[in-house]
Amino acid sequence: MTSSFAIVGAALLFAMGLAVVRAVAGPTLFDRILAANSFGTKTVLLLAILGFLVGRPDFLDLALVYALINFVGVIAALKLIKFGRFSDPKPPIGT
Repeated sequence: MTSSFAIVGAALLFAMGLAVVRAVAGPTLFDRILAANSFGTKTVLLLAILGFLVGRPDFLDLALVYALINFVGVIAALKLIKFGRFSDPKPPIGT
């Protein structure tokens, strides 16, 4: 049972390597962002498998936090690409 999880972990590491290659060599910026998001998702899976293999269920909490950071980071990067800034360009009401 443990060896099958180790094999899946090794396959995830290989897929993460491919995602890094795609993030570096992607022809467009959106390909690079998609590869970074894919890398983050695979990292979450690897953390969950690693937590199971070493018997530390608190690794699942780390995986969930990393998933949330990955999601917010991708949304922020896409907003930066679309608008060129993070702040609202409209002045506040009453000024």
